[in-house]
Amino acid sequence: MADTRPLLPSDPDALPTAYTPLPGGSSSPEIRRIHVKEVLAMFAGVVMVSLLVVIIGNTGQDGNVYHRNNRRDKPMLLAASPNKETATKAEKAEKLQAVTRGMAAGVSEKSSRLYSSGVGAGTPVYPWNNSMLSWQRTAFHFQPEKNWMNDPNGPLFYKGWYHFFYQYNPKGAVWGNIVWGHAVSRDLIHWLHLPLAMVADQWYDINGVWTGSATILPNDQIVMLYTGSTNESVQVQCLAYPADHKDPLLTKWVKYSGNPVLVPPPGIGVKDFRDPTTAWYTTEGKWRITIGSKVNKTGISLVYDTKDFIKYEQLDGVLHAVPGTGMWECIDFYPVSKTSDKGLDTSQNGADVKHVMKTSLDDDRNDYYALGSYNEKTGKWVPDDQKIDVGIGIRYDYGKFYASKTFYDQNKQRRVLWGWIGESDSENADVKKGWASLQGIPRTVLFDQNTGSNLLQWPVEEIEKLRLNKKNFDKLDIVAEFELDQKVVESAAESNEEFSCQTSGGAAKRGALGPFGLLVLADDSLSERTPVYFYVVKGSGGTVNTYFCADQTRSSVATDVVKQVSGSYVPVLKGEKLSVRILVDHSIIESFAQGGRTTITTRVYPTQAIYGAARLFLFNNATDTSVTASLQIWQMNSAFVRPFSPDAASHASFTPVTVFIKFIVPFGIFLTLYFVR
Repeated sequence: MADTRPLLPSDPDALPTAYTPLPGGSSSPEIRRIHVKEVLAMFAGVVMVSLLVVIIGNTGQDGNVYHRNNRRDKPMLLAASPNKETATKAEKAEKLQAVTRGMAAGVSEKSSRLYSSGVGAGTPVYPWNNSMLSWQRTAFHFQPEKNWMNDPNGPLFYKGWYHFFYQYNPKGAVWGNIVWGHAVSRDLIHWLHLPLAMVADQWYDINGVWTGSATILPNDQIVMLYTGSTNESVQVQCLAYPADHKDPLLTKWVKYSGNPVLVPPPGIGVKDFRDPTTAWYTTEGKWRITIGSKVNKTGISLVYDTKDFIKYEQLDGVLHAVPGTGMWECIDFYPVSKTSDKGLDTSQNGADVKHVMKTSLDDDRNDYYALGSYNEKTGKWVPDDQKIDVGIGIRYDYGKFYASKTFYDQNKQRRVLWGWIGESDSENADVKKGWASLQGIPRTVLFDQNTGSNLLQWPVEEIEKLRLNKKNFDKLDIVAEFELDQKVVESAAESNEEFSCQTSGGAAKRGALGPFGLLVLADDSLSERTPVYFYVVKGSGGTVNTYFCADQTRSSVATDVVKQVSGSYVPVLKGEKLSVRILVDHSIIESFAQGGRTTITTRVYPTQAIYGAARLFLFNNATDTSVTASLQIWQMNSAFVRPFSPDAASHASFTPVTVFIKFIVPFGIFLTLYFVR
């Protein structure tokens, strides 16, 4: 039984005197002992990699393998202890400066959204030290070794490897100088970084190699369409393909000599034509793509047919348009099965298929989707419910999640979703720590056959391989179920309350039937905590509505981070328990309610609830009901990542033999050591 006394009192500044700590918590930070097996595994790995380095005669950084965030639970103090008194005079005097990045170039705002979240220019910069900043780097989410990253690009599965490309700035931790980074994995969890796939070296993409998508043809050939920003900042579509399709790592790419293959059509702005989708095959023997744009304030998706990806025919009208939604970026269009739990190839269609139209709205930087019907002959898509059309209805995620991209994984017959998770701190902090942004854990996407009105998103099954039995509360996989006292729910007074997570006042606001849930990344005194919770409202006529929220407002004592409440309504069917899965990985919290009907991704930057001082609590702030909770909790291991140093090798050095010796062999050794426990 969860504690029925309120954990968070209505006075938000008062500290609670009663709470329910989860097993493994204590009054002082726990220092986890490293097991002998772990030590031997790491030692053996180091020895074997050292031998390989000797054999191949490579003594540079290129020969290193690192186990991300291998700090255990004890802080690695790289600077003074975390208190304001240790800040230098320059740090004390430093103030936040309002900056804008990307919009002048013709893409969405890429700087921090602090200023739209109530943190104004002139706010003092918090004196972050290296220990705090080091903790923020994730243990099992995808990140480059350093610098800025944004949109996922062209994900695919090819010859046994998952390929992930991404928007990357090789020169710094802020947006700019955009090229394509590239990494590969056997399981979407452990990664091998490769050389840059494409750089800005042609007149048609000299101002940026922007977002694109991959299409695998029936002959196993790959074509990549991407947006280039020309020397005059015109957005054009370009074609690229692997230099060697026999190379499973696809380390070299060739840009088509006749680029660009598409330019903005009449009536479309030169900076309003970007992000081509994966192509799908039509019954007429043509490939079809759609590209995001706008006309005035109406977001639109232009449609093109091609036989060879070089010459294109624009279809009359648009695939879809929604007035008032502004520029559509990073459009995604794909089928989902109404009857099966398997994913579908992008070209699949039929009576048992719904089509998902998704767009990233330039105006508010959120990803919206809608379910509907697609008519191949007319080239039109119609939503099932216009009230929740694209851009005005359901979002993929109600937190920090943007520019997402799916791909069909033919290896496991599933559709996998990637999403860019930006920062919610200041650019000053990003520059100091040397990196910005990460990717969410890849998610499977299915049609919810029970509601018929939404998708289900769930972390890929491979993430469960990282589960451990130890208790350390800054890297977690949590599965929880909650049950209200149904007699109390039935007798509860009806209310005309209009509830919204964003305006509710957070987890401190008490109601008859909520909030209740979990406090993650909390310290012992609860001066820092991030509640993830449900709030139930009984409306007029006895209708019971459930909301799923995440509250950042007291996630950190730092002043220069976003602190807001996020979330939305979540469908709960009769007889269902309230359920949530939460992945905690240092500065990111990903939460999935009711099997993934509603999701929230949150970035948090605690200064005290870090390393071994992080705690996990149950709470119930409902005034009228008790809550029964059941929990499963796993500490998570770190992912293995093989780094690549562009200073140590050139593209030309990556023959299949050298790739095998330098990358695949040691990567396989470490995966073996990891799984043999």
